[in-house]
Amino acid sequence: MTLAAPANLRPVSSMSSPEPALRLHDLSKRFKVRRSLRETLLHPKDATFVHAVQHVSCEVQTGEFFGLLGPNGAGKTTLFKMLATLTSPDEGTVRRMIAPVAADERGLHWRLSALENLRLFATLYSLRGSELEARVDEVLGVVGLRGAERRTVGTYSSGMRQRLLIARALLIRPRVLLLDEPTRSLDPVSARDFRQFLRAEVAGPAGCTVVLATHSPEEALELCDRVAVLNKGRLLAVGPARALERQYSDERYHVRTRNAGHQVFRELEARGMIERVTIGDVDVDGWTSVECHVPGGADEAAQVLAALAGAGVSVAGFDRLELSLADLIERIVRTREPGASDA
Repeated sequence: MTLAAPANLRPVSSMSSPEPALRLHDLSKRFKVRRSLRETLLHPKDATFVHAVQHVSCEVQTGEFFGLLGPNGAGKTTLFKMLATLTSPDEGTVRRMIAPVAADERGLHWRLSALENLRLFATLYSLRGSELEARVDEVLGVVGLRGAERRTVGTYSSGMRQRLLIARALLIRPRVLLLDEPTRSLDPVSARDFRQFLRAEVAGPAGCTVVLATHSPEEALELCDRVAVLNKGRLLAVGPARALERQYSDERYHVRTRNAGHQVFRELEARGMIERVTIGDVDVDGWTSVECHVPGGADEAAQVLAALAGAGVSVAGFDRLELSLADLIERIVRTREPGASDA
């Protein structure tokens, strides 16, 4: 987790500028491939490079939750390091470069209390006296740790330590907060609570723009306003996750019915309104699951449902099957990589 350089210690919410919080233009980074000593001695000038990030351009709006998605090796970590100025891009620019402030659980002093940790880091950020105490108390309130601030960090749960890391980051009122898989060490309930905390407290009162790399469907689909999908260093798609899911979905629907063998299914298939029909087993209540592709999308699906009802078919459910996050990423990679078909 890293955070942006302070904007004269003013929260983003106090700024009226409509400018984006981050603007990435044509960012690229490559690394030299490690070679054996023998190869280096025999061919010292024959260096081979691999591109980690290739010509990435996009904007992140102020106050936005922006997710970075992609398979391992997609370039997310390298992009984060460039945003944090931990590594310099070979090409391109970032508006409002981000200060290198690392934050993970190993960066906390577990034998100190949360209050002592925050006072220590506030001092390192050049806060002093009443200003220091006021700021520490403020961030403790933001992350909900008032009342537990005198406990040693070693007694904290993983969720509480994550909140303390956020509190430490908020000491200098950052413009942008970078989170690398922030809930990966949390149980499902703690992860849900932490996501709610990020949305309610960090993006609200703290006025932060949040950029996070994630493999979590809940974070990508529920927390992020928009996501960017990377693969092999290339930016393949940007947009709201649900909109991308609809765009790359194959419009497959699930019908729960007692009349899976009804003639109307064959008639709809003959008319091209449904395709690739598969019929599941009958459940204990006598209902059968039927899956089918509706090539005409939502409007055609409404006509299919009307035809089923008009034919007297009992329908207990008619739902579009949403893509999993893994399937969404796979389809975007398959269709948007250079040389792939857009179909």
